[in-house]
Amino acid sequence: MPELRLRGGEVDGLDLHYIVAGRGPAVVLVHGLGGFAESWRHTTRALADRTTVYALDLPGFGASAKPPARYRLSYFASALHGFMEVLGIREASLVGHSLGAAAAVTYALTHPARVERLALVGGVVPGFGYRPSWIYRLVALPLVGETLSLCRSARLYKVALARCFDRPVREEVDFFVDFGFAARSSAAARAAYLATLRHVRTDFEGHAPDYRRAIATLDVPVLLIHGRQDHVVSPAHCAQVAEGFARATVRWVDACGHFPQIEQTETVNRWLVDFLVGRPAPR
Repeated sequence: MPELRLRGGEVDGLDLHYIVAGRGPAVVLVHGLGGFAESWRHTTRALADRTTVYALDLPGFGASAKPPARYRLSYFASALHGFMEVLGIREASLVGHSLGAAAAVTYALTHPARVERLALVGGVVPGFGYRPSWIYRLVALPLVGETLSLCRSARLYKVALARCFDRPVREEVDFFVDFGFAARSSAAARAAYLATLRHVRTDFEGHAPDYRRAIATLDVPVLLIHGRQDHVVSPAHCAQVAEGFARATVRWVDACGHFPQIEQTETVNRWLVDFLVGRPAPR
């Protein structure tokens, strides 16, 4: 995987790992909580025929740097901006999964001229009443999270992850947990994960009205792809988010949980290709 070093602001000097493939309009894939660049591998292959597709490890995740920091959505948006600046990407479409959707939306709100289109896959977005499950709230508690994180059992991680799928496929669950397991379960990685859970709470609770007002003014095409059996981010949340954007379309995926891009790969890839490059971009 290539690596680059960010410049400027609060992310100055951070190393980010990423993958890149294809040739054409730029598309940046943004993973969710606990995700990583290679978790987009099915999407990357599909988009590479018609785009230059980038998938990065956000700070704190994958093989990227994991500094002590306030892992708020603005921090991830700053990393996205630094990433595009270093690579000379003046404009791109963003595809965000789960919490990566919130990071992509935050970037679009702060740098609207740099974003051509937004696709949110199983996305969670501040301002629309999202409440995390009890297990996430438990893990976010001081000391409780640190104690639970001492258990670095790949088997337990797989059991928990499988519950996010409607019909889990063993090979997919194994890949998601086993890829780069040492780096992704290190002490620094566990600290970044807990910091993210705790710090983005400010965005989802304290700044929800600000997000909702700003999103209503965002003039970019938005595609929301959501599993009907998603128990991590409810379909009701997706429906509310769609109403908040001025130019949003929703695609519902049957027999699908929280990972549409993995559970219903062919269908989701077809929708993404059509939305991102299948028609002229708005002027």
